[in-house]
Amino acid sequence: MIRYLADGFQWERTMIDRRTMLTAIAAGAALPFATRKVFAQAAMSRMTAYGFSFSSLKGGDIRLADYAGKPLLVVNTASLCGFTPQYAGLEEVWAKFKDRGFVVIGVPSNDFGAQEPGGASDIAHTAEQTYHVSFPIAAKTSVKGPNAHPFYKWAASERPADIPGWNFHKYLVGRDGHIAEAFSSRVEPTDTRVVTAIARALNS
Repeated sequence: MIRYLADGFQWERTMIDRRTMLTAIAAGAALPFATRKVFAQAAMSRMTAYGFSFSSLKGGDIRLADYAGKPLLVVNTASLCGFTPQYAGLEEVWAKFKDRGFVVIGVPSNDFGAQEPGGASDIAHTAEQTYHVSFPIAAKTSVKGPNAHPFYKWAASERPADIPGWNFHKYLVGRDGHIAEAFSSRVEPTDTRVVTAIARALNS
């Protein structure tokens, strides 16, 4: 009987030791990931929009560092969307404020409704021929999910409640390089809220 109890105690002790060891292993495995995540988030929070570049629709790069200290309106665009006529409004605010240092950057994306299916020449035709756009246009890229362009991943970390939900979502970047405002697809570029925010950013 005593031996039976001793054997049972030893078995229970062994199981406790195994559970303790497994818990320690799991904790040890989780710690580096958590640490990496914290460091990644901290590094992302120290970045500004001016640290990113887009491939240009016409070749080369659109380096946001070239616009450091200038307010930017970064808009994910599409050629076959009901909001595509907003290209005209974007050109209007660009023309209104560009002499004061304001920059509009269009970022074509096929992420929403597959409404940007064409290549560079198709995108350029819509933007430049149909809507007479003259502001910089990036090459087609993704703006959501794990394959999103780094700028959009950073913007999502800055404003997690204001990520693009459709084409022609608008991020206004202030002179400090951080997201100052975000506007949904339904807000026209010439809307008073957008124009006022641009003027405020220019005056800051």
